[in-house]
Amino acid sequence: MLLTIEKLVYGGDGLARLPADEHGRGKAVFLPFVLEGESVEASMLEQRPGFARAQVDKIVTPSPNRILPQCSYFLRCGGCHYQHISYRHQLETKAAILKENLRRIAKLELEAEPIVHGGPEWNYRNRTRLKVQNQPNFAIGYYRPNSHELLPVKQCPISSPLINRAISALWEREGWAAEGIHEIELFANAEDTQLLLETYCSHDISEEAARQAAENLRTILPEVAGVVMFRGKTPDAAHTLVVGVRDLAYNTQLGSYRVSAGSFFQTNRHLLGELLRMVTNGFSGNMALDLYAGVGLFSSVLARSFAQVVAVESSPTAHADLLYNSARNVKAVRSTTDQFLKNRAANLQPDLVVVDPPRNGLGEMVVRGLAGLGARGITYVSCDPATVSRDLAGLLNAGYRIQQAHVLDLFPHTYHLESVFHLLR
Repeated sequence: MLLTIEKLVYGGDGLARLPADEHGRGKAVFLPFVLEGESVEASMLEQRPGFARAQVDKIVTPSPNRILPQCSYFLRCGGCHYQHISYRHQLETKAAILKENLRRIAKLELEAEPIVHGGPEWNYRNRTRLKVQNQPNFAIGYYRPNSHELLPVKQCPISSPLINRAISALWEREGWAAEGIHEIELFANAEDTQLLLETYCSHDISEEAARQAAENLRTILPEVAGVVMFRGKTPDAAHTLVVGVRDLAYNTQLGSYRVSAGSFFQTNRHLLGELLRMVTNGFSGNMALDLYAGVGLFSSVLARSFAQVVAVESSPTAHADLLYNSARNVKAVRSTTDQFLKNRAANLQPDLVVVDPPRNGLGEMVVRGLAGLGARGITYVSCDPATVSRDLAGLLNAGYRIQQAHVLDLFPHTYHLESVFHLLR
């Protein structure tokens, strides 16, 4: 069947429609690796009551913004979604997707266009997580699109040069991969001169096998400063084995941070300084509140222009780093944000609140709690346009207005987008 792509939507797909019928306009069809305005020959993969999914068999009329991808794994690997799109148009697409989500979910038209910040589009990732296969043959790689089928990869051009050297070394020294190791994460420092390796293993892996694997991994490259073995799929300090160091110093233009294995840290090694300046510059006062603080990326800088900063983080690993990274005028609180706002924020009068929630956003309880604080300014850092649109609707109803909106492309060649909103009461 012949389809015309109307637009790209969040998630990486293009939207087309089946022919209209007696019930109105045709059913939505979602297809990957297309561009708006293109005509494509496609075959149906899945029919559901409200939508359908299809695959592209042939590009009939290509977009002028279509380019040749630079990675040989593109289309087969589930990591990247936009390598067929010129980088300039990737930025335009992400800004358009953000505006469309704001319009559809928050019923909001921005008074001014969001300011778009691009950066180097290759070798930008300081962290890469690979799947590990031991049987029937050794392999490391990523899942194929929309599946749990492993695609072996021997390079990743969006990851740092040191991480790519480590991927090659992992293939060359495959004897490290003990049975029971399922994933390995490679984290590079800012200078791309040191690596911290995190492995995720079965709970039943023996202490001897885990230690031997860690010792072997420690020697794959001189730059490997430490190996941390976690039992299970998530970091758990109670079930770890460490060979070498368990943290790296990550230097930015505005400060240095201790980042431990298992702690969240932003992945774009080129735009981290710009994100820091965007969130912290131009703000000062008596008190700032940094929610979802992580290792203290923002609170450490805010401490220079506010008399006091209260930083809230629930992860025990990240909270330990937050304590280490904090200046004397930063109070590090271990708590979930909703519990903190419910039980401990009644007497706070912050001038500025910074929120950088996970992908599921703030939610209704946190939005109500923020509104109750009455802060003059809120800076919202988001990695999901749908949840930030939902949350902004609540904050606007509580009396805030958007002073400025930014799109920061921390994830080139993927559909993921980072946005920053400055709100004033």
